[in-house]
Amino acid sequence: MNAAPERSPVAQVELSAVSKKYSGGRLILDGLTLSVAKGEFVSLVGPSGCGKSTVLKLVSGLTPATSGEIQIDGMTSKNARETMSFIFQDATLLPWRTVHANVGLGLELERVTAEKRNATVDGLLDLVGLSHVGKAYPRELSGGMKMRVSIARALATAPRLLLMDEPFAALDEISRDRLNEELLRLRQEQKWTVVFVTHSVAEAVFLSSRIVVLAPNPGRIHADIPVGLSYPRTAELRSSPEYEQKVVEVSRLLREARPS
Repeated sequence: MNAAPERSPVAQVELSAVSKKYSGGRLILDGLTLSVAKGEFVSLVGPSGCGKSTVLKLVSGLTPATSGEIQIDGMTSKNARETMSFIFQDATLLPWRTVHANVGLGLELERVTAEKRNATVDGLLDLVGLSHVGKAYPRELSGGMKMRVSIARALATAPRLLLMDEPFAALDEISRDRLNEELLRLRQEQKWTVVFVTHSVAEAVFLSSRIVVLAPNPGRIHADIPVGLSYPRTAELRSSPEYEQKVVEVSRLLREARPS
């Protein structure tokens, strides 16, 4: 008896021949085709101006594509907004609201009852290790704590897709490494799909199941690399030969993608 053919992974995000022109006619992305399977952690790396952040904005529906098609769970970006959350480089917390109120903002806008909202926020603050600062204001927090609040806020609406645009870029290396580990721990529990933009090859290799290298002028895919390191990943991974070899490989491809 012949074995049944192996099924292809279910695509959660599909970009088909997507191009984006901004005002003045500058072409940022040219015919980009990219598929992200459910449960994948895909990082986008590439030189400045290659369209990494633009890809996230297109997927989220913050900006429309000039041409091509984008689908999330079989829906348009606009119709799929409730299934995803976007985390920016800046934590973008409201300074006049407490940590607890910031995390609960999305639930408040969805008119979730106060009792259910408080229970959800309390659980999320516990999840990210911030139960002790629920009554604090953003000005009282460190950069790393602010980003953990931002992550908790993004998770409050139970997204299936998380879009992250260099969320740890402004942090020192130790804080960044710790939050990378925290992010993977949360993903292990919550099982969301992630599309992550970073300039750090080491960060991309540590976090990702797959890395897409973009080339600029206009933005296009230069390489698509499976990382091939098993989860869960710990701090010890960073000193392993397999990790270092993958960092070298991706760095080489990134240099190739840079304009001469």
